[in-house]
Amino acid sequence: MPMPDAMPIEEVQSTYEKLVAQVRTAVLLTLKQGHPFGSHVPYLIEDDWSRVYLHLSRLALHTQQMLVDPRVSLFIAEPDAAGKNPSALQRLNLQGTGAILSPSHESYDRVKQRYLRQFPQSQMLFGFGDFAIWELRMSDAHLVLGFGQAYLAQSAKPREWQHQKPETKP
Repeated sequence: MPMPDAMPIEEVQSTYEKLVAQVRTAVLLTLKQGHPFGSHVPYLIEDDWSRVYLHLSRLALHTQQMLVDPRVSLFIAEPDAAGKNPSALQRLNLQGTGAILSPSHESYDRVKQRYLRQFPQSQMLFGFGDFAIWELRMSDAHLVLGFGQAYLAQSAKPREWQHQKPETKP
């Protein structure tokens, strides 16, 4: 079966935007003693994927792990359902590092207000001393939009999706 041609970049970007608008939670992968550790988290993503914000408790294992090693991955996937091909579900895998966003940072209030609009039920958590907004600075993205439709991007040019073609042997 021949591989499908790459989608136009505008269509890739539009499909990416629909995916992150539709899916409000992701799997945050941190490192626990050198091994991946996954946690289900609500997220807020900037206009491009290079910045993601999480509101996390210091008591959570994933937060404790990020304090030791800030390297993270965030995995966002289209929900599965009967009749869907699980191998063709749309998904986004981001890699980067996380750090606490200081309340004195110029973007803190804007991020907090956006987060509360997205997740109004989290209002009371902002009053708890162990919660903080974390900024994930993503460097790389891997976007799968279906069979043969995988794309890579770098944070320096987050909207320039490059079609990932399978390696061919000579």
